[in-house]
Amino acid sequence: MTRAIRLHRTGGPEVLQLEEIELPEPKGGEALVRHHAIGVNFIDTYHRSGLYPLQLPSGLGSEAAGVVERVGPGVTSIRVGERVAYAASGAPAAYAEARIVAADRLVPLPGDITDEVAAAALLKGMTAEFLIHRTFPVAPGQTVLFHAAAGGVGLIACQWLHSLGARVIGTVGSEAKRDLAKSHGCDEVIVLDREPFAERVRELTGGHGVPVVFDSIGQQTFGDSLACLEPRGMMVSFGNASGKPEPFDLALLAQKGSLYLTRPTLFSYIATREALLASAGALFQAIRDGLQIRIGQRFPLAEASAAHRALESRGTTGSTLLTV
Repeated sequence: MTRAIRLHRTGGPEVLQLEEIELPEPKGGEALVRHHAIGVNFIDTYHRSGLYPLQLPSGLGSEAAGVVERVGPGVTSIRVGERVAYAASGAPAAYAEARIVAADRLVPLPGDITDEVAAAALLKGMTAEFLIHRTFPVAPGQTVLFHAAAGGVGLIACQWLHSLGARVIGTVGSEAKRDLAKSHGCDEVIVLDREPFAERVRELTGGHGVPVVFDSIGQQTFGDSLACLEPRGMMVSFGNASGKPEPFDLALLAQKGSLYLTRPTLFSYIATREALLASAGALFQAIRDGLQIRIGQRFPLAEASAAHRALESRGTTGSTLLTV
C-alpha cells in the first residue's frame, strides 16, 4: 500500500483527497519509482478543475524524482536502485509516495542534480528549453516578452534567455515579484496591474514591438500580447493561468502584420526517448553552467490542496514541491 492524492470529481482544491492505494507489480516496460520529491505545476490545476478532462477517479501530478524500486520484464533503459525523474509521463499520478511509470519515460539523474532540483526543474526546464530553442529559436540581440517571469517556467526561461544574449522584458503579477524577475535574467519588468503592458513594450522597443511573446497567462493577456508583436512576429501561447483565451477571427493575425500563432505542448516536443533525454540533458548542462532553480515553497503531500490554493492565488514564486 502507498499513499496518493486522488480526485473523484473535478472542482476546487478541496476535491483533492489523500488515500491509501495498492500498486500492482510493474509489467513489461514498466518500473516502480519511490518518490523523494514531487513537482507541482499549473497543468495540475487544469486537470483538477476539469479544464483538461481526466477519466475519474484519477491521480494527479506529472512530475517527480526518486529511486527505482522494481522493474518489469524486458526493462533495460534503467536499473533498480537508480535515481530517476520524469515529467509528462502517462496519466497523472505523481502526487503519491510511489507509482508505476513507463521505464522509457524515466530520465536517469546525474550525481550533481539532486532529487529536489530535478522535481522542481524537469517539467518547467524542458518547457523552457523547447520554447526558446525549438518553438522560437531566440538569437542573441533579440528582444522577447515573457509573461509570468517570476513563475516556475519564467524564472528558468528568463535566465536562459539572458545567457543566450537576448534582451528580456518580463511581466509579473505584483510589485513584490519585480526584483525577483530582475535578478533572474529580466532586463525590464512590467507589473501587470500597474501599467498597460502592450504600451510599455512598444515604448521599450521604440515602437517596433518584439519578434516573439511567450504567454502562459492566457485570457488576461492574449489580446494585448498580439499587440506587442512586430510584423511576422510569433505568439507562443503555452498556458491558461487566467483562463482560456476567447475565440477570435484569424483575420486579426493578418491585420496586425501576418503574425504567427502556436499552442505548443511539452508532450509533443519530448515524444521520443531521444528527444526526452536530449531536452533533459540540455537542462542539466544549463544548471551546471549557472542556471539557478528556485524552490519557492514546499508542502507535505497531504497538503496538496494548500499547494494548489497558493499556486492559483498567484502568490507563489519559482517552483513548488510536495514532500514525501
